[in-house]
Amino acid sequence: MEHIIKARGLRKYYGKKIALHNIDLDIGAGRIVGLIGPNGAGKTTALKGILGLAEVDGHLEVLGMDPHKQRTQLLEQVSFIADTAILPRWLKVNEAVEYVAGVHPRFNREKAQEFLSKTQIRRESKISTLSKGMITQLHLALIMAIDSKLLVLDEPTLGLDIIYRKQFYTTLLNDYYDEEKTILVTTHQVEEIETILTDLIFINEGELILNSSMDEIGERFVEVHVSNAKKEDALALNPLSVSSRLGGYTMIYENGNREQLEALGSLHTPSISDLFIAKIQPAQSWGQA
Repeated sequence: MEHIIKARGLRKYYGKKIALHNIDLDIGAGRIVGLIGPNGAGKTTALKGILGLAEVDGHLEVLGMDPHKQRTQLLEQVSFIADTAILPRWLKVNEAVEYVAGVHPRFNREKAQEFLSKTQIRRESKISTLSKGMITQLHLALIMAIDSKLLVLDEPTLGLDIIYRKQFYTTLLNDYYDEEKTILVTTHQVEEIETILTDLIFINEGELILNSSMDEIGERFVEVHVSNAKKEDALALNPLSVSSRLGGYTMIYENGNREQLEALGSLHTPSISDLFIAKIQPAQSWGQA
C-alpha cells in the first residue's frame, strides 16, 4: 500500500464556516506526523473524517478504504486515543482488558498484561480510583495491544504532569512504533513531540499552511539571531517573523540565501512552536520589530 492516508480536495463546511478547504494529503507507512493548529483550525474535523466519524467532501482513503462507508472494517486496523475520560469509570482494570479482548479481533491480551505489569496499576482496581496518569497508562496498554496500522492521537497527554507525558511518548516509541505503523498526533504541547516527528503539518482556518518532512524543515527554514546594528539589513531580506531578544532580534526566513543570512548573525533551526507562529502570523501582519 503506497499511502496510509490519501486525501484530495478534502472539504467540510458548517453553514458559512469553513472547517476544511481543499486539503491534499499523502501520509505513508512508518511515519510519525504532527498535525498542529490553533483551536478551531480544522484538526478535529480532519481526524473525524479520517476515522469515519464524520462525512467530508472530496476524495479520502485510509488504508485503501473509504472511512465513512467502510468504518467497521477500518476501525479494526486503526486505534484512537483522545481524552481518557472515555473509559467507563465503573469498570475494573481486568474487566476493561477482558472487554476489549472480547470485542476487538486484533487485540493481544498477553501484550496488554505485559505492559500493565510495568506499572503500579492493580488489576482489581476500579478505573474511578486511578489517577489520570494511571488511566492514561491503562488506555495506552489497551491501544498498544491492538495490532493496528494507524494510531491517531488527539491531545493524548492533556492534563498530565510532565513525568507521565514523558513516559507516554517513550512507551509509544519503544513498545508500539515500527516501520509498518503510522502515528498521527495533534497536540498543543508541540515541544514534547518535536524530536520524535518525521513529518509536520500546520493547519489554520481549514487550510494547510505547511506540509513537510522534518528533514525538509531544516533545509527550508532558518532562524537568525540578529544584532541591533544589523536589524535593517536583516529586514531587507523579508523575514517571515521578527521577535525581540536580548541584544537584538530573532528572525525566521523561508528559502533564504544562507550565505547572506550568515553575514547577519548565527543560524539555527527554528522550533516547531516558533515556526508555527511565523507561518500563521507573518511579520507583516503584526508589524516588524
